[in-house]
This record gives sequence, structure tokens and C-alpha cells, in this order.
Amino acid sequence: MNRANWICETQKGIRSKGIFLGDNPLKYPSPILLLQLTIAALVTTLFQFILNPLGESAYISQMLAGILLGPSFLGGENDFAQIVYPVKSFYISQTFAFFGCMLFLFLVGVKMDLSIVRRSGKKAVVIGLSAFFVPLVLNVGFAFVLQRTVTMEPQLHKSLVAIAVFQCLSSFHVIGCLLGDLKLLNSELGRLAVSSSMISGVISWIWVILAFTVRLSTMKKTGNLPFMGLSLAALFVLIIFIMRPIMLWMVAQTAKGQPIKESYIVSIFIMVMICSLLGEIVGQHFLLGPMVLGLAVPDGPPLGSALVEKLDSYVSNILLPSYFLFSGARINLSEIRMKTVGIVELLALSSFCGKVLGTMVPSLYCKMPAIDALSLGLIMSAQGITDLLVLQHGMLLLLIDGECYSIMIMSSVLFTGIITPIVKFLYNPSKRYKSTKRRRTIEHSLPNMEFGLLVCMFHQDSTPSIINLIEVFNPTPKSPICFCLVHLIRLSGRTAPVLITHRPGKSTSLHSNNYSDHIINAFRLYQEHNASSVIMNAFTAIAPYATMHDEVCTLAFEKRTSMIIIPFHKFFSAIQCTEELAHPIRSVNRNILQNAPCSVGILVDRGTLNKKPSALHTSISGRSLYSVGTIFVEGPDDREALALATRMAGNPNVSLTVTKFTDPKQNRTQKEIDSEVIMKYKTAIDGKKQHVYKEVHVKDSVDMINEIRSMEDFFDLILVGRRHDSDSPLFMGLTEWNEFPELGFLGDMLASFDANCEVSVLVVQQQSFGCAQKEKTDIFKCHVKDSFSVVDIPHNRH
Repeated sequence: MNRANWICETQKGIRSKGIFLGDNPLKYPSPILLLQLTIAALVTTLFQFILNPLGESAYISQMLAGILLGPSFLGGENDFAQIVYPVKSFYISQTFAFFGCMLFLFLVGVKMDLSIVRRSGKKAVVIGLSAFFVPLVLNVGFAFVLQRTVTMEPQLHKSLVAIAVFQCLSSFHVIGCLLGDLKLLNSELGRLAVSSSMISGVISWIWVILAFTVRLSTMKKTGNLPFMGLSLAALFVLIIFIMRPIMLWMVAQTAKGQPIKESYIVSIFIMVMICSLLGEIVGQHFLLGPMVLGLAVPDGPPLGSALVEKLDSYVSNILLPSYFLFSGARINLSEIRMKTVGIVELLALSSFCGKVLGTMVPSLYCKMPAIDALSLGLIMSAQGITDLLVLQHGMLLLLIDGECYSIMIMSSVLFTGIITPIVKFLYNPSKRYKSTKRRRTIEHSLPNMEFGLLVCMFHQDSTPSIINLIEVFNPTPKSPICFCLVHLIRLSGRTAPVLITHRPGKSTSLHSNNYSDHIINAFRLYQEHNASSVIMNAFTAIAPYATMHDEVCTLAFEKRTSMIIIPFHKFFSAIQCTEELAHPIRSVNRNILQNAPCSVGILVDRGTLNKKPSALHTSISGRSLYSVGTIFVEGPDDREALALATRMAGNPNVSLTVTKFTDPKQNRTQKEIDSEVIMKYKTAIDGKKQHVYKEVHVKDSVDMINEIRSMEDFFDLILVGRRHDSDSPLFMGLTEWNEFPELGFLGDMLASFDANCEVSVLVVQQQSFGCAQKEKTDIFKCHVKDSFSVVDIPHNRH
């Protein structure tokens, strides 16, 4: 027999009969397993609640929970450990933990898009190669120097090169999860990090697989290396040439927009088990097969997204914390010697510096700003769950011992914990489009110039209203409308966001592209009918809701648009929008309002724009098809709305009424600025009888509301500014009525569900310039309080 320690435990059964029949549930494996899962999930959630606001990633919270519950702290020799973590529970609990880890890594593989490797530009390839080989050469060379110059324990001396190699590895899984936690997936830096990590990650895993295979063959000295290599190759062939075609067939059998069959999902789970078993049989880690199978699953809908939606939340939040618990349980700080810590930490620091330098040097050579290059280097040096797996398998193959494992894990937690807040502080993805000093507004645009728009779509049923709205904007050959159409789709079933450019006559291989076809075809037909006055560029942005605004704002910045049109998250027409969908759309809209590099218009669509003949079938006639009203009080947003109305005035199929509410206490400077825009409008409508300008004198908010209520049913569309001076007598008390602060005081009043208003509303916000804007309008307070109380509004009619 070998020298392992044997512990004999009595086995009473799996389940208890309950406390009322005299059993102690904590003496049985099943209740103990459930208790351990619950404690691990709760402690991890608590750490995430505390650390997420500080910018820490989920990996730090998970590892800290595992270390806290491990033998170094609560899981040591005490009553808590004996009750919650008895020795006899380890076998079942560890099996369950690794099962959860297997499903998690399978899902991470499902989310990965290997086509990124093919699409990676030269910059990403060079950075990826440099981020792997520079730290590898530096760290291995440093390890040889330490072996020859520093006296150390024989086991550490033997393991030093392996430690140096392990610390230089990188993984797309880790970088992708970190970018998701930092909400940088959509950013320019995030896309480069994803592409670069795919390159370095693939090389790292090839290196690890080859090294572990060679190590396995040399441990027993049986000379089975060729057979092990052939077995591993056979596993890859099985996954790529048999299982993947089966999954592609499943996708082909699923109609567009229909959910994947449950039998297909079950078949995928069976494939996961088979791949895990075969990986263990051929001597590889049992997680290798599921990871490769995950890469082979077609990403995105319908199959990839279905797998992620069914498993992701449960696996990540319930099963995975138990894996980190047992990973932390292998860390025993009391057994660590300081000299060993010093040597291993020197290698960790060398590896960290090598990764940062290996990333920064080619980045700086490619003219990347120094701060962005440093941020990219820090991201590429992060460590995570795959490093845990490699180190644990290294311990199993006797490449490192438990002491080095503990030090390396603590080092990864320390470095990654420091890196993430620094990156969050250094890199702000919005600075690229918010730092522009150029005014991209309608008010400051030159007449008879191209009018740039960016139109966001969440649902195809909004298409007719948006097309008619563009027609109302008066596209002409002298002043054409060049608009970018962006269909926004929630990222599901893949890690990396995708921006698809649609060109006539060309198609993409992405399945999600099909969901944009109806929308794009309708707008393309409208473009063809107005070829001399309308130009369209179509995109599909597949991104998480949390960072979707980055796609929109970046595109608006690059295309130099003057306005972004976004639909209101609540639909008043036949479109049904659940709260589950409405809430994230509202968050996207509010983020766009806060970060947009140009003006923004929120369309509250009540279907009134569709009651008229469609813009695609408008006949030339002398009568006005659209009746548009504009409410003007004061301020930059009202001026932007009036500038847009002035452009509409040139449309012969639009009748326009501008109502100016006068405030006797209005500031003189503000009044002079407003008068310039009003004069431009009066000049534009001179001699056109269908357009009207009138001034209404009101003394308070009640008078203004009554006037607005009296006119709302006479228009198909009303334009209002979003931000107004809350201290003005005309808005006194309206701050308490804001149900939707993103619409401002007037927009919220017109869009409220308790109002009987049936008109569509376009709420306009002019581009914000921070301090530059404050200098010109320092007497103008543009703010809306986030109050969500709903109050009845007077409906008196004149």
C-alpha cells in the first residue's frame, strides 16, 4: 500500500428522515451538499455586492469566498468546519463542484466566436503573439537565473521552470469575463483585447495540452506518447467532424425565430458527458472535451443562446461558487514559507511585467495612446478560472506542490484584484466620443447641408413610424438625409459583441443577421423611392444591454451625425413590450442621453404617424399630410427642437404650428439667444400659410398645462425640448410629476399613461458640452430629478 492517509467513516445513507424522526440532517450527504452550495453562493454574492462597486471582477469575489471558507479561516479545525465541511462530504461535494465547473467552461466555449481569430487584424495578431512569448522568454530565463543563484528547497528548485511557464499563460475565457465585468466588451479597447486574447489563448492552450501530454507519458515511462497523441487527435476529430455537423443540422432544422427543440438540448448535454468521459479516458483533464465541444457549438441563436439562457445563471451563481470553495480549500496559508513566497512572487512580478511590456510595445508602435496601451496590458495580464484549472492539474501531475499552488493562487487574486480597479479608473470608453469639441447639432448646422441621422431600432414594428418621421424631416436633393440604421439586438449565446455592416447584395454567415432583414428591406425600399434625397447605411449591433450605448455613440461619432433617434421603451400602439424587455431598453436610452456625441430625439410612438398615407406611397397633392406642433419655452433643447421644426417647414406635406410660451421673468441673455432661432423659423415660414407661429402668455405651470392639453389632439406629432429650468414659474411643481425623467417635464406629461393624449411625441435633447455649455448657459439649469411618483395632471379644455 502507498503512504496515503486513510480515514474510515460510517455511511448511514444519502438522505435523512428528518428531525422529527430523530435524524440529524447534517449527518447525511444530501443535506450537507445543499448547505454547502447555499453557503458558497451566499458568501460569493455578499462579496460581489461589496466589491463590484469598487470595480472588482467576479473572479475576485469567488476566490475570496473560497479562501474565507477554506482551512485558512472558517474551514479550519473548528466546530463550523466539522459540521458544514465534514471529511466524508468531500467526495460528493467535489464531484458536484467539478461538474458545475465543467458546465461553466462548456458555456464559456459556447459563447466564444472563433471567427474572431480569422477576422483579427495584424495589430491583434502581433499583440497576441507578443503577450505570450515575451513573458514566456523573460520568465523562463529569470527562473533559470534563480535556480543557479538562489538557494531554495529541492522541490521548489525542481518546479521553478513549471511555475514560470504557468504564470505566463493567458486565456480568452478570463479576458472575456473580465471585460464583461468591466463593461468594456463593446469598446474599441475591448474588441482589441478580445481579438488579441484569442491569439494568445489558443497558443497557451496548445502549449499546455502538449506539455501535460508529454508529462503524462514520462511519469510512468511506458512510451505511450504517440498513442496518447493519437487518442487526443481522435477526440478532436470526433467533436469537429461528427458532433459539430450534428449541431449544425439541428440549427438548420429550426425555423427562424422558433426556439430550439428540447430533444436537441438533451442531445447536447449527452455530448458534453461523452466528451468529458473520453477526455478522462485518454489521460487529459476531463474538462478539456467539454471546452472544445463548447467551441464547436454554433454561437448565437438558436442553439448557442438557448444553451446559455437555460444554464448560465444557475451554473454561474449556484454551482460554480462550490468549485471556488474547494479551490480555496486547497490553500493553507499556515504552511507557506516566506522564502518560497519571495521566490514565487518574483516570478509572478516578472510575468506581470512581461505581459504588460509585451502588450504595450506593439500597441505603442501602432500609435495607440499610452494610457490605452497600459490599460490593454493590464487587461491581458489578468488571471482567472482557467489558471486555477491548470495549476490544479499541474499539482495532480506533480509539477508543483501544494505550497506553490497556494502562493500562486494568492498571487493571482492579488494582481487581478489590483488590476481591475486601475483599468476602470484609467480607461473610459466614452471619452473617445464625448471629448469632441465640435458642435454636432441641428441648430448649428449650415443650411442646405447633408443632415446626418442615426436611427436605432429595437423592434421591427417601429419601422413605419420611423420611416414617416424621416419623411417629415424633409429630405431634399439640396439637403439630403444620410442616416445610419442600427438594429440593436441583445447579446445572447456569445461573449464578444458583433457589429454587422449590411451591404446590398452581400450576406453574412451570422444567424442573427436574419432578424434584421425585414427592417433593413423596408428602409432600403424607402431609400430606393427617394434615391436623390436619402442615403442609408444599415448595421446590426449585437451587444449586452449594459454597453449597447457604446455601439450607438461610437457609430454616431464616426459617422458625424447631428441627431440620434431612439424609440421610447414603452409602446402605445399594437406592439407588446414586456417589462422584462422595456426595462433594459430604458437603460440603453438613458445611457445614450448621457453619453451621446450629438443631439438625441426620443420618439414616443402612439401610431399617429401611421394614420396618414405611408411615406412609401405618398401621392403628390396640395394638402398637408402631417400636422406637427412644436412647444417652445426656453433653453438649448427647445432651440434644437425649433431648429428641427424649421427644417420640417420646407416639407410641402407638413403643416407646422410653433407655440411659444412666454415667461415674464425669463433671463434677458437667454431670451436673446432664443430669439435668434425664432427669427430663423419666422424667416423660413414667410409666405407659407400652412405654418403658424404664435405666442401664448402664461403665468404658471397650470396655465401652461391647460394650453398644452387644449392643442394636443390637433397634431400627429409634437416636438418638445427635454430639459428646462425647474426654478421657472412655468415648471414649478412639475418635478414631482416625473414618471419618466428621460423625457423631461413636458415629454413626461404628454407620455403619461394616465393622460388621454393620443399624439406621438418627439423629445429633443441638444448635444451637451459640459463646461463649454455651462459658460454660455450658466443661468440655465438643465436637470431632471429622478422622481418616479405619478400624479394626475389637469385636463381642462379651453
